[in-house]
This record gives sequence, C-alpha cells and structure tokens, in this order.
Amino acid sequence: MVYFLYRQKTSCAFFKTMNLFRFATANRRVTHPQFHRQFLTRVAMAAGVSLLSACGGSGASSNAGSATGVDTGMSAAAQVGQKIFADVTLSASGKMSCATCHDPANAHAQTNTLSVQLGGANLDMPGFRAVPSLRYLDKTPAFAFGDDGKPLGGFTRDGKAPNLAVQAETPFMAAHEMANNGRADVVAKLQRASYVNEFKNAFGATIFSNVDSAFERALFALQQYQLEDSDFHPYDSKYDRFLAGKATLSDSELRGLALFNNPTKGNCAACHISKKGADGSAPLFTDFTFDNLGVPRNKLIPATAAADYFDMGVCGPDRTDLAKRTEFCGAFKVPTLRNVATRKVFFHNGQFNNLRDVVNFYVRRDTNPEEWFPVGTDGTIHKFNDLPAAYAGNVNVKEVPYNRQPGMAPALTPSEVEDVITFLSTLNDGYKP
Repeated sequence: MVYFLYRQKTSCAFFKTMNLFRFATANRRVTHPQFHRQFLTRVAMAAGVSLLSACGGSGASSNAGSATGVDTGMSAAAQVGQKIFADVTLSASGKMSCATCHDPANAHAQTNTLSVQLGGANLDMPGFRAVPSLRYLDKTPAFAFGDDGKPLGGFTRDGKAPNLAVQAETPFMAAHEMANNGRADVVAKLQRASYVNEFKNAFGATIFSNVDSAFERALFALQQYQLEDSDFHPYDSKYDRFLAGKATLSDSELRGLALFNNPTKGNCAACHISKKGADGSAPLFTDFTFDNLGVPRNKLIPATAAADYFDMGVCGPDRTDLAKRTEFCGAFKVPTLRNVATRKVFFHNGQFNNLRDVVNFYVRRDTNPEEWFPVGTDGTIHKFNDLPAAYAGNVNVKEVPYNRQPGMAPALTPSEVEDVITFLSTLNDGYKP
C-alpha cells in the first residue's frame, strides 16, 4: 500500500494514513515469520478506506456493495476489482486477463501444464516463471529481514512487491503478459470498459483526469478484490474440517500428516506450518520464508537456451535491489501448500508436473541425484545445474530431508511418499463430505 499512498494528493487523512504505516513498519519487531500479520493487514485495509475517502472518491465508495446495487459483501472498490480481474480487453492481445492464468476454477492458478505461460500482443511470448496460485495471500506480510538476518514475506516468488496492489502492476506491463504500453494505455482501456461508471462511482467522477491516480485505483481495486472475496481464502478443505472436529482423516491421510510433521522424516512442517496459530487461526501452510532447493534447470523455458541465463530469485535478475546479497541467490519464497494437489506445475520454474515427482525430489535429491540432474560422459553428476557454480553452496543441504548423501536411504519410503501425497490432497478447497 505504501507505493499506492505515495502517489496521492496530500490531505489530512492521507498524512494520518502515512504516519500509521510508518509507525507500523518502523516499530514492528520481526521475531517470527508471521510477524504481526493480522495487525499489518488491518492497517492496510484501514489505509485504503481512509485514502479513498480523502482523495476525490465519491460518497459511493464508503458503501460496501454499492457499485452494482447488489450486496456481495464486498466494497465498491472490490467489486470493480472483480471486473478488472476478468477483463481481457485490458491486454494488448484483447484475450488475456488476470483470470486467464489465475483461473478461479483451479484455485486461482493455471489450468494447463505449460512450465511458463504465453502472453504478449500475439499470445506467443513465453514467460520466465511458473504461475503461482493467488489463494491465501491475504495474510502475507511485506518483505523484510527477520532477526536472523534472513528474508521473509513480500509478494511474487522473489518477494519484491510489498502488497497485492504493487504486485498487480507487473502483469499489466510485462511484455510476456498483458503487454500494455504504459499506464495511460491501461487507463484508456478502462475508460472504454463496460463497468466505467462503476469505476467512477467507486473512485469519483473525475478520477480519469489523472492517469496515475486512475491506474493506481485500478491496482487498489484488484487488491481489495483479493482481500475481500472469500473465494481467495475459503478455509473449507477437508483438513480444515478435521481441525474443527467435523471430519475424519483416513488411515493413509493420518500417516501422511504424521510424516509431514515428523522432523526426522518429511519435516515439511518446518516451513509449511500445519498447526493452528496461537490465536486459533487456520494454518496457512507457509511461514513466508525463503529457501533454496536447488531445483533442476527446466529446458522447456526458452530463456534457459542461453547458458548464462539464471533465475536466482531474491538476488535477481527480476528483482534488482538485493543483487549484491549473493548469499540469497537461488532463494525463492516458500508457497502455501493449500490446493497443492490441484497444481499443474511445481516450483518457480515449473520443472515438475506431478506431485509424486515433487515429493520424491525432496527426499531423493541427495540420495539419488542422478535421477534429477544431468550426468556427464565421465559419470559426473551436475547437481544444482540451474544456479551458477559460485552459488551452489547456497542450496539447503542441512535440513531434513536434504541432509543425506548418495548411498543413504531417503527420508521417506515409496509407501510413505504415497501417504504424504494422500494427505496433501486434504488441503484442497471445497471439500464435500
């Protein structure tokens, strides 16, 4: 939200909002990966409401559900955001919207098995990273460094966006996505949209007099839609019902849960927290940290044809502000595992297309590296081949299940792998008894 706020006209309410954010950011103590997330989310929501009422928004913006005259339980801004999310006319091709890659019918993720999606004016330009799900992002804190000096939080796979509004700008402009030619291009298309009057009702009759203001309201609307629509965070999986005492897990699911939590077996819960929060909140199955797993290079991504191309996550090339923090090269944000069984591809580069391979990679990466990495004519195994050799030492080889060597037994047996997979399916939204 800070980016959004800085662009607005000054007002008393604006300065109060900025001071609130500065206080929240400057005075939090980062002592846990989920640091003060509920407080910061409330601040973000409050900031948006204060700002809109102070920066030229019409009276309609204060009435939830007033944009269409239908009570959806969402604010007028969020309702506009819902329309923007599905609007293909906002792209250069006229055929791509946010929902194209983040399909609500597939947990707001992709529906095909492409490692990277095709976009651009002719829908023929490949991207660089696999599409993540947009589910369960509402509690994500802004990027920061914890007391241990390690990064956590932020949006996108490298954490560079501080909030959902800032994150939403990249797809509008990226040449391999919606490929617009600047903010004015998007705003001109918004003025031709079928919901233009709803946009004006939510943000003021003169909103289009300033391109930056109009564009940033569109980003804000997308953010509010994702925060307010419960479809993005329904907490209605079988596991949620199990935690509430309303469902029973099968024997295989229970074994899988035990292996998932066991620090000497799967150890998945070390990063993908499976227990309720201290406040009774449902688990998000992520601790918002970053990890370097040494995922194999995906030759299906056209960019990898260049031998010197490497996506190194936190240290670049997409993110540039931490390029000198080479100790984080290769680290990507730990995603939620909710709905993981519905994913079509996995990891930042979409290297795998089924969950069984993913779990096996975790437990056999180091015991059987020949299964995952190229083997030279001399028998040398080129481990961690999607990182420059200088940064191979950044890969996590200390935590279970990565703390093994060739010849040792994997942390999970084949039958145990199947039990973990069975458990992970209980994290799918929309469980019907």
